[in-house]
Amino acid sequence: MLKTVLVTGATGFIASHLLPVLHEQGWRVIAALRRPFPSPPPIPWVEVVVGEIDGETSWQKALEGVDAVVHLAARAHILRDEDEAAESEAEFMRVNREGTANLVRCAIAAGVGHFVFVSSIGAMATLSSQRLTEASPCRPDTPYGRSKLQAEQVLRRLAQGSGMTWTILRPTLVYGAGNPGNMEQLIAWVRSGLPLPLAGVDNCRSFVYAGNVADAIARCLTHPQAANQTFLLSDGQDISTPQLIRLLAKGANVPCRLVSVPPKALRWLGKGGDLLERAIGRSVPLNTARCDRLLGSLTVDSSRIRTVLHWQPPFSLEEGLT
Repeated sequence: MLKTVLVTGATGFIASHLLPVLHEQGWRVIAALRRPFPSPPPIPWVEVVVGEIDGETSWQKALEGVDAVVHLAARAHILRDEDEAAESEAEFMRVNREGTANLVRCAIAAGVGHFVFVSSIGAMATLSSQRLTEASPCRPDTPYGRSKLQAEQVLRRLAQGSGMTWTILRPTLVYGAGNPGNMEQLIAWVRSGLPLPLAGVDNCRSFVYAGNVADAIARCLTHPQAANQTFLLSDGQDISTPQLIRLLAKGANVPCRLVSVPPKALRWLGKGGDLLERAIGRSVPLNTARCDRLLGSLTVDSSRIRTVLHWQPPFSLEEGLT
């Protein structure tokens, strides 16, 4: 019997990898959109325009006949100006926490069977010297991370005793075609041919290819052991920033130009970038946040999803980067 899944954030980065997988597996897809899709959709879908996602979004039409929900939509943009931190936090909570809570309530009322929430490793930490597992304490240090953690908590609380099961996925930094974030910036730097002052960086990071995220989501929709579980998600291959740059250069078929600059000097440059951003009102290539991601460590043990769901990433790190 054909099953129906509602996908929020259906025009986003992860959805661009997920929707073909769902279509191939025979799912009927309801695509929840903020506004009408301007061109033919990437797969056959039923389009439902819901507008902005917050605590007041109307989900009744989108949830008609839906068996499962994959909630991808979220506010992810990080504001630069520290003076706007309070406003930023409120906006993250409005979309990520209250928007999720509203969708969960509506899904329960509509009789949805399973809810997959794509959270973030940011719900636990941005950087960590310790390898994270599902049992590690959650200490989010950004408005985005705090809003994601609270959304997880709301989902668990509302779904308890409702008859609707859930799965929470916490992917590490996601990369792949169409990535709008920091990985895209790093790829642009590598392809520019400019020397990158990162040869002396000694860190370790976990990544996850968008195609692996899509495959894991699809597994969570059908595997009975995914019910009421939280999983960390990565490719399972941890590398340093210099190793990542070498792989990116190899994939782009360009020379790898790495030079060694003391990390302390790079952090001072990042602080200078913060000041410049405030002065000119727009982003610059190097700021404190980017320095943290280039120099810091964050690794996860994602073996639990492999054990519980008998899942293996279909793509290696090298395959995802090339």
